[in-house]
Amino acid sequence: MSQTELSGGIVAPLAGTMVAITDVPDPMFASKAMGDGFAVAPNADDVVAPCSGTVIMVAKTAHAFGIRTDDGLEVLVHMGIDTVELEGAPFSMHVDVDDRVEAGQPLGRMDLAAVEAAGKSTMTMVIFLNLAQKKGSVEAATGPIGLGEQAATLDIPEQDADATAAAPAATATTEASAQSAASPTTAKIAVAAGHPSGATGFDALAYDIVEGIGGKDNIRNVVHCITRVRFTLKDTEAANDDLVKNLDGVIDVIKAGGQYQVVIGPAVEDVYDAVVRVIGGTGEASPDDEPVERPTTIVGWFQFGFSSLIGVITGSMIPVIGLLAASGILKGILALLTQFGVVASDSSTYALIDAMSSSMFYFLPIIIGFTAARRFGSDPIIVAIIGGVLVFPSVVSMSDPEADGYTVVSQLGNTIFNADFFGIPVALPQGNAYAYSIFPIIVAAYLASLLEPQLKKYIPAVVRMIFAPLLEVFIISTVMLVVFGPIIMTISGGVANGINGVLEVNYAIAGLIIGALYQCLVIFGLHWAVIPLVASQIAIDGSSPLNAIISATMVAQGGGALAIWIRTRSQKIKTLAGPATISAFCGITEPAMYGLNLKYGRVFITASAGGAIGGFLTGLMDVNMYGFTGAFVGFPSFVNPAGLDHSFFGFLIASTAALVVSFTLTYFFGYSDNDLETERAVKKVRLGKREPAGV
Repeated sequence: MSQTELSGGIVAPLAGTMVAITDVPDPMFASKAMGDGFAVAPNADDVVAPCSGTVIMVAKTAHAFGIRTDDGLEVLVHMGIDTVELEGAPFSMHVDVDDRVEAGQPLGRMDLAAVEAAGKSTMTMVIFLNLAQKKGSVEAATGPIGLGEQAATLDIPEQDADATAAAPAATATTEASAQSAASPTTAKIAVAAGHPSGATGFDALAYDIVEGIGGKDNIRNVVHCITRVRFTLKDTEAANDDLVKNLDGVIDVIKAGGQYQVVIGPAVEDVYDAVVRVIGGTGEASPDDEPVERPTTIVGWFQFGFSSLIGVITGSMIPVIGLLAASGILKGILALLTQFGVVASDSSTYALIDAMSSSMFYFLPIIIGFTAARRFGSDPIIVAIIGGVLVFPSVVSMSDPEADGYTVVSQLGNTIFNADFFGIPVALPQGNAYAYSIFPIIVAAYLASLLEPQLKKYIPAVVRMIFAPLLEVFIISTVMLVVFGPIIMTISGGVANGINGVLEVNYAIAGLIIGALYQCLVIFGLHWAVIPLVASQIAIDGSSPLNAIISATMVAQGGGALAIWIRTRSQKIKTLAGPATISAFCGITEPAMYGLNLKYGRVFITASAGGAIGGFLTGLMDVNMYGFTGAFVGFPSFVNPAGLDHSFFGFLIASTAALVVSFTLTYFFGYSDNDLETERAVKKVRLGKREPAGV
């Protein structure tokens, strides 16, 4: 009297480790408020359909999609936790609403490295939204699973499945009411008093929610993800939690990440749109729109400015970290192919692969220009074009002393002016002008955000499409080439030279100190100030000893997570520790640190001790790094393009030492299952107006 195979069965949408839905680190999913299901901690990027049916929803940010099977079961796949905040950058989906899909059919990709680099969990939930209404149940195993392998068995009474197939899909409100009826808690209520005349449906619900959270004057901004309307409130104490969570159409209320989250379910976009109508305006806001308390002291202003700078760098660099890592690995592979005689250095094959690996670094001003413009609110395409001006071949040629026609217009101290603009001397950085650079285009994006509103204000709409971009490109490019570009490059070059100077004084001692403390920067997100310097060193000098030290700290944090995975008897902790270990060995330490090392016992300290030893040996053996990607997965980055040398073997020794020290100290002194009783809550740390640093 039941069917255990539904529309071809339920398969794993991603490869990885199956996790019970109750162990998901998100209270809304873990409590089954949205419905029963299972989760996957993924270890690969590819995404496939979990079942056969018709696509009924694809999130605007592509981090979630829904399928309705031929039997009427509604299946939601939600990739990652709080990944709506990433605005779709790590997700690539090639499926649309009303498309017919089959179980196991490729649908797209989730860039796991990018999600983790942004401090988000990649845990992917598969939720059966109307399974309770069908009086059905689901059984899902735990443990490793391959992409598209059978993941769950459903048990649904045949008569209910048939009835549902013949009936229209349940509305979100009906589903919410059904869940309430099945729950021993008090039935939900609707607040009818005070509604505007004629308000019904979602408009009435939105009005009740707004009133329940303290009125529209208490709302700082509102956004939504795939299941929740997320409010940032001025005063969270003014919200009446019991009233809001008992409204018809509201599943639950969750307070997390500084937000007041009202869980709605599949109808979230309708409710969000209605909320926007109630409060007025678009309802969309970014962290930059939040009022920030202005400092009143010189030190306070310095801290405010620095944290804001870190926020800009974070927002600009996060979308390209994965590409930088991939380019660095490809450079290392090319060096290995050359070393073993597979590819000749003077061949066209070498030139083409070199272009694949170097283009990301060379054209950084264009790419970072696009992402920085999105951060500042300026036009990404126009700022990318300005980045193109900075790396245009003729501009680069003017800066190259070896190029034909190179001239020195004038010289002031060590500053060489090698071009002029209407007679005004221009100092282009020697060799490659602004190719490989990061900071000048970020400043250009900021200046564009100031100029664009003025152009829109004064240029008539009938000619604005042509003349606004024309003036913006000309003005910003001129200001950057003549004024700000040389100043910024001088400052950033001085900082880089200072770091290199410290390393040159005593590389081993510097490695010991940086190895011990670098992951502390990650906690506060301050490592984003270092990453552009590393990228610049690799792009200009071809190598980065600083990045070699950082690599050892990644391995050490993974060693701490590995010790927990082996020592613990808690299946829940093992489920977290396994993927966190792999992630750290692949160069992403946030899951290990925020999920385990900072929460239990003394693990972060013992892991940092391993990082100190690894950093010390890195310096002692004069290890250099020729790519961006660190930890074990980045071993090609330690291959000298001229051939295998002490850097590669030093990397192996230093990384192994970091792993052994971290693992041993953590296993014997850093962790025991007794620490689970004194687990510390580790919150994301935000300094200034920027994205959170942790998971």
